[in-house]
Amino acid sequence: MHAFYWGMVSVGVLFLLMWIIHLFLKNAAIVDIGWGLGFILLCVVYILNGRGFNVRNTICLGMVLLWGVRIILYLLKRFSAAKEEDKRYKKIRQDFGKMAWLKFLYIFESQATLEIIIGTPLMVVSFNPNPGLSYMAISGIVIFIIALVGETVSDEQLHAFKSNVMNKGKTCDVGLWRYSRHPNYFFEWLVWVGFFVYALDSPMGWVAVISPMIMFYLLMYVSGVPLAEAQSLQARGEEYRRYQQTTSMFVPWFKCRGDL
Repeated sequence: MHAFYWGMVSVGVLFLLMWIIHLFLKNAAIVDIGWGLGFILLCVVYILNGRGFNVRNTICLGMVLLWGVRIILYLLKRFSAAKEEDKRYKKIRQDFGKMAWLKFLYIFESQATLEIIIGTPLMVVSFNPNPGLSYMAISGIVIFIIALVGETVSDEQLHAFKSNVMNKGKTCDVGLWRYSRHPNYFFEWLVWVGFFVYALDSPMGWVAVISPMIMFYLLMYVSGVPLAEAQSLQARGEEYRRYQQTTSMFVPWFKCRGDL
């Protein structure tokens, strides 16, 4: 509970600072950058309050750093390139008017709370009395590496497709995007499956299953796939509907027979 308390306080303060920064920037999209920072901070706090920087915990931190730094750099690049605030946040400003600052404080701190829950594998691992790696932990590392590579590749493929002026207004259906409409979300979910498996042989390791379960729910039913699908249908209409009919929504899979 001591580690959980300090983790909660640390991440809560981090997102409070991010919220203050957003007041000056007048751009709430900075909350997305806090996503990666929060888990890195959380992992360090748990390790310092747990078994320290032994082999198992150091590797766990390395995994979080690889994932976190990649997503921070990716989002920073997107944040700096954006000419205006995301439509979602602009609508909140419009709907809440002068009270929008309070709504954004709620959004920022809600994300901090979500990170505490999703970061359960990091806390479980940090208190494992076995400092070495088991076959289960190694399996988690392998899953994590596959997921991180898949997420990186899918993001780069999408960026390359959009960077080509010949593809303006078209649906990306090359590389991993030929086999899944949202490979980036699938591999993001798989990252947390990797952390769950890495934590599974720790005492109370089974509770870490909450992490991939929540990520799956959020990506499939809340802020991931539904939002992306709606935006794509609005922007590309019938072309995207044909893409939906032939391509797996989440898990990469072969094209439907009618497309072959």
